[in-house]
Amino acid sequence: MPDMTKTETATPEAAPADVAPVDPVKAEKARSLWGDAWADLRRNPYFIVSSVLIFLLLMIAAFPSLFTSADPTKGDLVHHFLTKPELGSIGSPDWLGWDGQGRSVYARLIYGTRASIIVSLAVTAIVTIVGGITGMIAGYFGGITDTIISGITNIFFGIPFLLGAMVVLQAFTDRTVWTVVFALAFLGWTQINRVMRGAVITVKQADYVHAAKALGAGTTRILMRHILPNAMAPVIVVSTIALGGYIAAEATLSYLGLGLASPTISWGVDISAGAAQIRVAEHILLYPSIMLSLTVLAFIMLGEAVRNALDPKLR
Repeated sequence: MPDMTKTETATPEAAPADVAPVDPVKAEKARSLWGDAWADLRRNPYFIVSSVLIFLLLMIAAFPSLFTSADPTKGDLVHHFLTKPELGSIGSPDWLGWDGQGRSVYARLIYGTRASIIVSLAVTAIVTIVGGITGMIAGYFGGITDTIISGITNIFFGIPFLLGAMVVLQAFTDRTVWTVVFALAFLGWTQINRVMRGAVITVKQADYVHAAKALGAGTTRILMRHILPNAMAPVIVVSTIALGGYIAAEATLSYLGLGLASPTISWGVDISAGAAQIRVAEHILLYPSIMLSLTVLAFIMLGEAVRNALDPKLR
């Protein structure tokens, strides 16, 4: 009789040769913070729209002659501010009308982009460098160094921004683009300083920073290789949003007669001139105001998109 105590064990079938085992841990390649941020930005409609607008503004500022052949400084009294815009002839000097001196509003709108873009980019670069370096030093070393730098920062932070810029500009008899840049950067670095200081204080407590110190890494290497790359995200967000604010600040100073002045072409200068003629020629004020608002909005949208991409809590 057969032995009933024995059971047959099934032999497992071999996996097909063409099917490779899948490691779920390595199924998706890990991305860094910047890689995740870029992946989010590419899907963000605010980032796409603002990037297109900013790219167009940069092209206009760099190559204004590609967008108009008219001379923004040449006046012809045959065309005066009572000549209404001819909106049907897009791109022509008559498109947006003429100002009180017979100059093309469209040409001045195009050439005025350069001053606003230069001021905003230059001020942002200066305040990011100055505020970033001072904030990183204060946050990393602490102690008396932090006390001195924070004390100086608080003094500058207590000065009203636009009021202080007005006082600084009063010291210059010839107010050009670079004097406005100096006045705005002289008082605008404090916010970046505070943001960088707080980020560095948080980052320097990380384990990889302690490990770098234990391995004998120098201070400069730790700051440049470990502290700075991991503390730059909030600084980039604040700097991007501040770009639009500096454009508005330049236009405000020019409108008040304390910033750029004729013959420099600026949206703020044209808005100031158009305000006096608003009852008879509203287009002189309207179009520079629209251009200024769109530019500020584009940079604010870009800053918001970058903030949402770099902040893990908002994903």
